[in-house]
Amino acid sequence: MLAVKEINVYYGAIHALKNLSVDVEQGSIVTLIGANGAGKTTALKTISGILRPSSGVIQYKGNDITKTAPENIVALGISQVPEGRRVFQTMSVLENLEMGAYLRSNKKEIQKDMDNVFTRFPRLKERRKQEAGTLSGGEQQMLAIGRALMAQPDLLLMDEPSMGLAPLLVKEIFDIIKDINSRGTTILLVEQNANMALSIADKAYVIETGEIVLEGPAEQLMKSEDVKKAYLGG
Repeated sequence: MLAVKEINVYYGAIHALKNLSVDVEQGSIVTLIGANGAGKTTALKTISGILRPSSGVIQYKGNDITKTAPENIVALGISQVPEGRRVFQTMSVLENLEMGAYLRSNKKEIQKDMDNVFTRFPRLKERRKQEAGTLSGGEQQMLAIGRALMAQPDLLLMDEPSMGLAPLLVKEIFDIIKDINSRGTTILLVEQNANMALSIADKAYVIETGEIVLEGPAEQLMKSEDVKKAYLGG
């Protein structure tokens, strides 16, 4: 579904991604794990068109999207849940969700998806008229996921969904990710909580200073001594 081929990304003189290649099969959960500053977020921003690679190719469903504008990438079926949630603080929960559907025009379909989000996240339904900035961290994360789902993505990019959340909530968010995937949405997950990410992923990549240093089935990487030492506290 997604093929990232040897992309290089620079921030000025800093070489942030070095010949990075990642493949995401349709229907799977693929995770990109690594330390802070390894290039995980840069990878997602480049896939979603916010950053441009200086070289390399990004293909989605067989089409080259390397130079496609972010809003057109959303229209193609790729949606992102950004790091730090980035909800529209002064807008209501309802308005945030409507923003997720800004490229869509079928009101009936939009309402149906809105109902689905409220079924999945009853707390958002209770707070639908509340300003997003007044929600708890966990509720804001749910809203960020709901907003991304309102764009009807085939591929969902998720950037650090467990960041700053209490352990109980982390488990809830990962259960939600599994549920979204089981209903047909492919997921590329960037996550510092390597244990949780590997436990739900089909395939995993380990990124260090902008380079992929390990890749393979998530189950296999979970057993790798290098991964255990560096990321699983073992």
